[in-house]
Amino acid sequence: MKPTSEQQRNRLVSELLKDLSEDNLAIFAGAGLSAPAGFVSWSELLRPIAEELELEVERETDLVALAQYHCNSNLANRGKLNQLLINELSDEAEITANHKILAKLPVSTYWTTNYDKLIEKALTEAGKIPDTKHRIKQLSFTKRGRDAVVYKMHGDIDHPDEAVLTKDDYENYHVRMQPFINALSGDLVSKTFLFLGFSFTDPNLDYILSRVRVAYSTDQRQHYCIQRVVVAEADEEQADTEYRERKQELFIQDLLRFGIKTILVSDYSEITEILRKLEWAYRRKTIFLSGAAHEYGRWAPSEAENFIYSLAKDIAALDFRIVSGFGLGVGSSVITGVLEHVYMSGKRLDSDQLILRPFPQSEIGSRSISEVWHEYRTDMISYSGIAIFLFGNKLKNDEVVLSDGLIKEYEIAKANDLLLLPVGATEYATREIYSTLIKEGYFDSFEFPAKARKYIDQLGDVNADLSTIKNSVIDLLKSLK
Repeated sequence: MKPTSEQQRNRLVSELLKDLSEDNLAIFAGAGLSAPAGFVSWSELLRPIAEELELEVERETDLVALAQYHCNSNLANRGKLNQLLINELSDEAEITANHKILAKLPVSTYWTTNYDKLIEKALTEAGKIPDTKHRIKQLSFTKRGRDAVVYKMHGDIDHPDEAVLTKDDYENYHVRMQPFINALSGDLVSKTFLFLGFSFTDPNLDYILSRVRVAYSTDQRQHYCIQRVVVAEADEEQADTEYRERKQELFIQDLLRFGIKTILVSDYSEITEILRKLEWAYRRKTIFLSGAAHEYGRWAPSEAENFIYSLAKDIAALDFRIVSGFGLGVGSSVITGVLEHVYMSGKRLDSDQLILRPFPQSEIGSRSISEVWHEYRTDMISYSGIAIFLFGNKLKNDEVVLSDGLIKEYEIAKANDLLLLPVGATEYATREIYSTLIKEGYFDSFEFPAKARKYIDQLGDVNADLSTIKNSVIDLLKSLK
């Protein structure tokens, strides 16, 4: 089989983005998601067990049975299995790029068969609060302020004696852990799942998927998984490769019974590329509006303020979310514009329309105010995919100078790969940024639609009036959508 086409991958990103925006996307993480962090595979984990039983782990396909054989030969004592989990999975591992991307996205539901803490660690490092569930009693409690629920259906490394490992554990699961089965069944009905690093050989998940399929027949929700296409292994006979390819093809067809569509990649690194596309598509729905103005050049304050208000209102009307640091001479007009759109639309103002981050003005503690401001700006900009810059001046020693704060925000936005849209026609620091990007060929290297070029040129037109400038920004954003 061939890897999925670029067009199909883009369609996947588009579909996932819809569910992500509505908080309907859930992640199911298998062992493959944690493997790049350095954790051993299941077969390597059980290698000492296989050797003790005088078996070869490479020849074993049912590793759950292998774990059970060990318990049988030790009169149901699984102490060694528990110790293996502690030895191999308790170490502090670096979270992977995939974990980092997922943690940044507004995913509120994670399911995993892994025992490690990589998902929780990634969420915590992203400034989020995970609510972990690995015992039945935890299902009835809610951690205050949680951002995501992490269901660890096979247990947690801190409690290896409770981990689902052996055939006995799997056979008793539907009795002992019925509430987890009910919770996952409900999520499979109401949410779109993206399966990552999962082989679908887990009997518990197979049981749950079968229940959902029987209950909903042809009305199942669409889910997705990403798998690597079968490739020839070292010294493998062609006939064996072709056999595995045929088996993968049949397996993919079988997954369709459960409403799971497969995206094939030629290398696992392509999963990261797909997730980055999803992250970028999501971030591009949020605009960081950077501006500072003690004066407005050739325009009267009332004209300029009305321009900023009208621009913010029209951007909000395009369903973009706006992030603003409440810049001098700009922030209040941004707020008024967004509020006007929200209330006229009969909506309620929340973080889906506007994120405001007024800068702290006094130095508290041992850290300098400049250091605090830099982190503040970095955090603000991390929400966004597009940055728009307006004006850029301030008063210093009774003299109007370029705004170093706006320039710093530009540098952070550029370092974080935001799409940069300086409205050079508003002059000051924004003019310098616009001119720099023109010289660097930035607007030629970025994949703008062909019709967008004229709007980019208009952003720097020194003779343009404010109405033309605003329309150019709005038309440019429309072309990007």
